[in-house]
Amino acid sequence: MSLPLLLFFFQFLSPSLQQFPRPCTTPDVLRSKRCCPVWPGDGSVCGSLSGRGFCQDVTVSDLPNGPQYPHSGLDDREQWPLVFYNQTCQCAGNYMGFDCGECKFGYFGANCGERRESVRKNVFQLSVSERQRFISYLNLAKTTVSPDYMIVTGVYSQMNNGSTPMFTNISVYDLFVWMHYYVSRDALLGGPGNVWADIDSAHESAAFLPWHRVYLLFWEHEIRKLTGDFNFTIPYWDWRDAQDCQVCTDELMGARSPLNPNLISPSSVFSSWKVICSQPEDYNQREVLCDGSPEGPLLRNPGNHDPNRVPRLPTSADVESVLSLTEYETGLMDRSANMSFRNALEGFASPETGLAVTGQSLMHNSLHVFMNGSMSSVQGSANDPIFLLHHAFIDSIFEQWLRRHQPPRTHYPTANAPIGHNDGFYMVPFIPLYRNGDYFLSTKALGYEYAYLQDPSQRFVQEFLTPYLEQAQQIWRWLLAAGLLGAAVAGIIATIITVACRRRLKRRKSSAYGERQPLLNSSEEEGSTSYQTTL
Repeated sequence: MSLPLLLFFFQFLSPSLQQFPRPCTTPDVLRSKRCCPVWPGDGSVCGSLSGRGFCQDVTVSDLPNGPQYPHSGLDDREQWPLVFYNQTCQCAGNYMGFDCGECKFGYFGANCGERRESVRKNVFQLSVSERQRFISYLNLAKTTVSPDYMIVTGVYSQMNNGSTPMFTNISVYDLFVWMHYYVSRDALLGGPGNVWADIDSAHESAAFLPWHRVYLLFWEHEIRKLTGDFNFTIPYWDWRDAQDCQVCTDELMGARSPLNPNLISPSSVFSSWKVICSQPEDYNQREVLCDGSPEGPLLRNPGNHDPNRVPRLPTSADVESVLSLTEYETGLMDRSANMSFRNALEGFASPETGLAVTGQSLMHNSLHVFMNGSMSSVQGSANDPIFLLHHAFIDSIFEQWLRRHQPPRTHYPTANAPIGHNDGFYMVPFIPLYRNGDYFLSTKALGYEYAYLQDPSQRFVQEFLTPYLEQAQQIWRWLLAAGLLGAAVAGIIATIITVACRRRLKRRKSSAYGERQPLLNSSEEEGSTSYQTTL
């Protein structure tokens, strides 16, 4: 059986963690609004017979939103996921998943009892095999249709109360591109081009950091399921003080094409990638959702952006200034917030002063604009795999801030944040359900760590010793052969030298104890007892 076919069956037998799970896309489920699939492990709903979980009503916070979104009852994402489902599996203990068939982040094993801490590494500290494996996993995810879940292609009102479902297949990688689009898309208010743009449950407010933390954890988890490599972690790009796109090489994320500066080098696998969900104006005009269809090549032209908007990439000093801010959110808790750690890190406030700015994209935002292509559009930015490296580093800065200031959960806003961002709201569009405030906590509790945040001894092992040992492990046969060959050559040379030395020594002994002829012959002085020698 071929490797792709094996991977297909592995995926088919693996339960999903995302929206929309295939078991929850049927007319019966949509009409009943009950997304409580059977766990295959014991044949019961939510694995209830094994004590994994139970089908329960979804309770959504009723605390008020901020004034940024003045509508109600017009968008499927309001009070997520009640428009689609009002019952889901609520998992117990360390269990997780839409059917409670998975383990919580950081837990492994048949009964989710094994605790393990994964380490995300600097992309430049990856060994050659790790780097190649990462690129191949990305491409496999891009080209593998997910058998676990689908994406929605229409709003609920178009489905006749669920009688005519509107879902389609999507690849493992493109699912995450679509999720990033769906959470940040404009609200369709009815009529061509009649939209409300100031709505985003993952950006421009408090949930920006927790939402992307869960997003990366799920992406990491899906790659592990797809490949069977449960040691896989997303690497990060430490872009502090960078002068250019350091990861834009054919060995990593793709160099610039010599034929067209907006395209990826033909030597990179990413040159063949097609983007999705990159035409929001067209969707708004046609009153449709992105359906996951290919829309052209991946675009990137790093550095050829508007320098007035992004004067430079963030520096180490910028990061340190942002980390010194003590308040997570302030004011209206949106892009106008002053002295807000979240707003400064996201890039709507100056890292030096903490004050909100207009007309410039700083910190997190600056990298997106700097890439000057697919990544510079919010809704379609995840099309570029550099997105993962960038957001992993943003997540690590969030982690540094949490460790430095150790804020209690009460510092996360419970009310009056923009729609979708309050503590008690569930993250759009995840199923199983996760509350924003639940991820306002350290990575240690979620089972992962960043290499550069480890203590010095652990960091030395992870960043320096381990890569060399892994490389040595990969070429040990060559090293052994070279060692044996070297030993053989050395042995031959030593033998030759030994034989030559013995012969020379033998000649010297012979000369000392009985010369066969005088050292100087002279017929005129024959009979003389005096001999000149060469002493």
